Amino acid sequence: MKKIELLAPAGDLEKLKIAVLYGADAVYFGGEMFSLRAGAGNMTLEEMEEGIAFAHDHGVKAYLTINIYAHNEDIQPLREYLGKIKDFDLDAFIVSDPGIVMLIKEIIPGAEIHLSTQANMTNYQTAKFWHDVMGIKRIVLARELTFREINELRENTPEDLEYEAFVHGAMCISYSGRCLLSNFMIERDANRGMCAHPCRWKYALVEEQRPGQYYPIEEDGRGTYILNSRDLCMIEYIPQLIESGIASLKLEGRMKSVFYVATIVSAYRRAIDAYYADPENYQFKEEWMTELKKVSHREFTTGFYFDKPTNKDQNYQTSAYTRDYSFTGMVKSYDPETGYAIVEQRNKMVIGDEIEVFGPHTDFFVQELKEMYNEEGEPIESAPHPQQILKIKMEQPVEPNFMLRKKKEN
Repeated sequence: MKKIELLAPAGDLEKLKIAVLYGADAVYFGGEMFSLRAGAGNMTLEEMEEGIAFAHDHGVKAYLTINIYAHNEDIQPLREYLGKIKDFDLDAFIVSDPGIVMLIKEIIPGAEIHLSTQANMTNYQTAKFWHDVMGIKRIVLARELTFREINELRENTPEDLEYEAFVHGAMCISYSGRCLLSNFMIERDANRGMCAHPCRWKYALVEEQRPGQYYPIEEDGRGTYILNSRDLCMIEYIPQLIESGIASLKLEGRMKSVFYVATIVSAYRRAIDAYYADPENYQFKEEWMTELKKVSHREFTTGFYFDKPTNKDQNYQTSAYTRDYSFTGMVKSYDPETGYAIVEQRNKMVIGDEIEVFGPHTDFFVQELKEMYNEEGEPIESAPHPQQILKIKMEQPVEPNFMLRKKKEN
C-alpha cells in the first residue's frame, strides 16, 4: 500500500523548515507573486531555492502555488516570473487557471501540474478532461465533495490521476474559495490573493425604509455571524480518508503561525503513522485532538465529507478564535552537559510559569520555569521582549526547533 501524503502549508521559509522537521511529506508555498495568500510571508526567489533544497535534503516534496485567476495585466509578469524559476527543482505547480497551465507547459516543459481546489472540480467527467486533455497529474478536490462522491471519482477516472483533499483548517463560505464579497465590499480580490474575510464579520438585516433598525437573524441576538464556518478537522477519520483513494491529505494554514504548523503537522503525522503501523487494530487517540486544540482554532466540523453541512456547522455567536495556549519560545541550541537551552522568546514568560516543551516525533513534557538568564548571563524574572534570547534550564533533553508553550490564565 502506497502511504498517503501529508501536505503542509509553508507561508514562509521558517514555516517550511518547521513543517519538514515536524513530519510533512510535502510542503506547498507561494512566491512573492501569483499566490492566493498575499498576506502570508511568501518567499523571495532566493528563499524558494533554499526551501526547496531543505525539503529535498529531508526527502520532502516542494509544491509552488500559482493559483490566482489571472487578469490580462498578469500575463506578461507571470511569463517573466516563470522564466526566472524555470530551473528550480520544484516537484509540482498548483494552478487553477487553464491559461496559466498552458503558460507553464510552454515555459517549463515536463513540469508536473496539480489542479487547485479553486478550480471547483466536482465530477469524474471534468476530472478526465483535466487529466486527458490538459495533462494534470493531481487534482485538489473541491471541498464540497462527500466520501461517496470521492469514491465514485476514484472508480471512474484513470488510476494514474491522483486526488488531494483538504482535511484541516479554515473553511471558506463560498464555493471552494470563489468569493466576490471581499472585492465587492472593499475592493480586495479574493481570487487574486487579497481576501479580507468578510464572511467572518457580524451581520444583521436592515429594511431600506427603516435605516438603523436592525432585525436579528436569531431570536435572541442583535446580529449574527451567519457566514462564519467552523474549521475543518478530519483527524478522527484517518482510516476513511486513506481508504477513499485520496493520495494526499492537505492542511490549510499558510497565514498561520509556525507554532500552528508544527502542532497540526505533528498531530496528523502521529495519526497517519499509527494507522499504517497496524491498520486492523487502529484506534484514534484523543490526545491527538487535544494537541490540535492547543493552537488557535474555531470550533470544528467535518465539512461535506459525510453529508451536506447544516446550521450546526456554522458558528453564529462569534468569529473569534479559541486561543487557550500561547507559543512562548523556540529552542535554538542545547548543551547536554549543562542542560541549558538557548531559547528565542516568542511570547512573555515569567519565572514560575508551567511550560510544555514539545518537538518533532516526541511527546511533550511539562516543567516549571525555575531559572532564566538574558544574553549577558544575568538572572531575570520575566522575558517580555519579542524574540529576546534567553538561557533556560531544561529538565529533559531538547533539540533545536523544539517549542515552548504555556496555558493561558482564565
